[in-house]
Amino acid sequence: MTADTAFSAGTRPQAALTLKAAGRTDIGKRRQHNEDVVLVREDLGLFVVADGAGGHNAGEVASALAARSMENYFGATIRATHDAPEFNRLGLPNGARRLSSAVHKANRDVVEIARTSPKHRGMGTTVVAACFSPRSGLMHVAHVGDSRCYRMRNGDLELLTQDHSLLTDVLEQRPDIDEEVLAGLPKNIVTRAIGLDGQLRVSIRSYAVVEGDRYLLCSDGLSGPVTASEVAELLALAEPAGAVVERLLARALANGGPDNIAALVIDCQGGHKAALPADSVPPPSSDAEAAPEPELLILGIQDLDVADAVSASDDLLKAIEDLLGNH
Repeated sequence: MTADTAFSAGTRPQAALTLKAAGRTDIGKRRQHNEDVVLVREDLGLFVVADGAGGHNAGEVASALAARSMENYFGATIRATHDAPEFNRLGLPNGARRLSSAVHKANRDVVEIARTSPKHRGMGTTVVAACFSPRSGLMHVAHVGDSRCYRMRNGDLELLTQDHSLLTDVLEQRPDIDEEVLAGLPKNIVTRAIGLDGQLRVSIRSYAVVEGDRYLLCSDGLSGPVTASEVAELLALAEPAGAVVERLLARALANGGPDNIAALVIDCQGGHKAALPADSVPPPSSDAEAAPEPELLILGIQDLDVADAVSASDDLLKAIEDLLGNH
C-alpha cells in the first residue's frame, strides 16, 4: 500500500509539504492469524497501525474496525476541518483534537460490537495513528497501547510514543518496587487499549514537520524483535518508503518473527526548515475587563482524597467535572 500526496503551502511551513508513504503487514512465523492492520489514506493525511487481540480471531475484527472507524470519522469531518481555524482560542491545534476524537470514536464502535456480539466479547486493539495539518505543517500522533511511532531526523532516531504497559505504570507509580517482584512481572501486558472500556485515555502529541523527516508507525511485532539500532539503520537508507517497509518486515522475520508484524513509513518533503514547539502560537488576546486568573491552578489539589480514590484517572475526571460545574 503506497501513497503520495502534496499539501499546499500555508503561512507556517516554508515549503509545500509532500508525503510519500507505504505500509504492509505480515503474519509472522508463529501466529495462525494476522491481526495487524495498516491504513494509508493520503487524501485524508491519515495513517494508522492497529494491533488486535482477542479470542476466536476477534482481534483482527477489532483492529480492522478501529482503522475503518477512524477512516470514516476523518472522511466525515473534512468540511468542518477546512472551515475551522488551525488553532483554537487557547492555542490547541484542532488537528490533534480531531485525531483524538477519531480514536475515541473507534473505541466506542469496538466496545459496542464487543458488548452485543458474544463471539467478539473481549476483543480489543492497540493503535498508533498520525495525521498531518497542511496549514501549520504539524504532524499529530495519537496512540493507545504499545504500538509505536518513531521519527528519523538528520540521522537521529527518536521514539515519539511511550508504551502504555504494566512496566511503564510501575515505573511511574511504584519506582521503589522490590527487584524480585519487578522481575516476575509479565513484560507483554498493555494497560490501555481500544475496546476495553467506554472510558479511554488517548496520548496525543503534536510536532513540527521538518524537511526530510521520516516517520515509522509499527506494532510490537516489529519493535520487539528488531532493535532500535537496527530500526535506525534501516530508516537511514536512501530508499523509497515501500522498500524500507519491506526491509523492516524482512528483518523482523529474520529475527524470529514471533508475532504479527506491521510497519508504515512516511517520508516528508517540504515543511519547516527547523523545528519549533507545536504550541508556539500567539496567545489569545486578553480581555481587559475579565478578572485575572491565578498564575497556576493545580487541579483538585484541595478536594482530591487520594486514599479513597479508585484510580488517579477517576479522581482527575471527577475534579474536572467539579471544576466545569462551577463555571
